[in-house]
Amino acid sequence: MKKLISLSIVILTLSCNNSKEEKKEVTKTPKIEIATKPVLNLEQANKLAQLPLHCLNTEYPNKLSQTLGSDADLKAPNVLHPAFYGCFDWHSAVHGHWSLVSLLKQFPNLENATEIEQRLLKNISKENIASEINFFLGEHNKSFERTYGWAWLLKLAEELHTWDKPVARTLETNLQPLTNLIIEKYIEFLPKLNYPQRVGTHPNTAFGLSFAVDYAETLNNELLKKTITERAKFFFLKDENCPMSWEPDGTDFLSPCLEEAALMKRLLPEAEFKTWLNKFLPQLKDKNYVLETGIVSDRTDGQLVHLDGVNFSRAWSLCKIAEGLPEYKHLYNIAYSHINYSLPSIFGDSYEGGHWLGSFAIYALNAI
Repeated sequence: MKKLISLSIVILTLSCNNSKEEKKEVTKTPKIEIATKPVLNLEQANKLAQLPLHCLNTEYPNKLSQTLGSDADLKAPNVLHPAFYGCFDWHSAVHGHWSLVSLLKQFPNLENATEIEQRLLKNISKENIASEINFFLGEHNKSFERTYGWAWLLKLAEELHTWDKPVARTLETNLQPLTNLIIEKYIEFLPKLNYPQRVGTHPNTAFGLSFAVDYAETLNNELLKKTITERAKFFFLKDENCPMSWEPDGTDFLSPCLEEAALMKRLLPEAEFKTWLNKFLPQLKDKNYVLETGIVSDRTDGQLVHLDGVNFSRAWSLCKIAEGLPEYKHLYNIAYSHINYSLPSIFGDSYEGGHWLGSFAIYALNAI
C-alpha cells in the first residue's frame, strides 16, 4: 500500500511538472523586430529609373515565348514587338514602361525626365501598338502572355490614365487599341477558366485578376469588373486554411496565398472579407505572426533571384490586406522587413534581376 501511494505521488509530481513545461511553451511568444519603414524619395527614384532605362531598348538576350506556325514567324524581337521588345521578355518590357510612368508621375523633377518622355513616346507609338496587336491576333499566339502580361498592360494603361500631363494623354490614346484588346481577351477567357492557377509564378490567377480589377475600378469598366468579380468568387470564396508554410517554392516571385487574399480584399465588402480572411489565413490576425523573407542564394541565377520578387510582392499584398483594418496593422511591419531585405540588392544587380525587379520594388514602395 505504501509503495502504491509513493508511486501515485511520483506520477502526480511528474504530471504537474509536465503541465508547467507545456504552459511555458504555450505562453512563449516570438520576438518581433521592428522594421524601418522604407521610403521612395527622389534619390531612390532616380536610381530605380535607371533599371528600366537600361533595358527598354536592349534587344538581347531575349525570351520571345512565341509559338511558330512557319519559318515566316521567325523575326527579330524589335520587329515582332516594336513597342515592348526590350528587358528580356514582353511582360518585363511592359512593366518597365509602367515603372517610368509611375516615377515620372510621382517625381516630375526626375533626372532626364524630358528624355524619358521621348523614349516612352517613341516606343508607345500608334504604329508600334498596331504591330503589337497584329501579333496577338496571330493564329498561334492568342494566349500569349495570359494573364501575367495582360495584367501589366492594364496596369500601364491605368497609370497613364491617372497621370495628369499632356504626354500621358498621347501615350494613353496610342496604347488604347491594345488596352481594348486585352480587356476583350479577359472577358472572353475568364468564363472558360474552370480552375484557378495557384502558383507562385506568371500564370497565377489571383495576381492577373488583381491588376485587371484595379484598371476596371479606376476607369469604371463595369463589364470587366463584373466578369472578374464573378469568377474570383467562383474560384476563391470557399477557400480555407491556405498553406502558407508551403511558401515559397524555390523559384516563386508571387505568394499564392497572399495574392489571393489581396484580390479578395479588393472585391468583398469589409465585414465579409474579414470573415473570409479569418478562415483563409487565420494566422494573419496574430500580432506575433512571423513570416521569414525569401532568401536568395545567387542573384546571378535568373530563377533563384525570383525570391527577391516574392519579397516585394508579399509586401504589396500584405499592405493591401491591412489597408483600413487596424486589427491587421502589424502586417505592415512584415511588409517593411521584406522590402528592406531585397531593395538594396537590386541596384548594380546582374541583368537576370535588374530587367524586372525595379518594377516590383516600385510597386511595393507605392503600396506602403
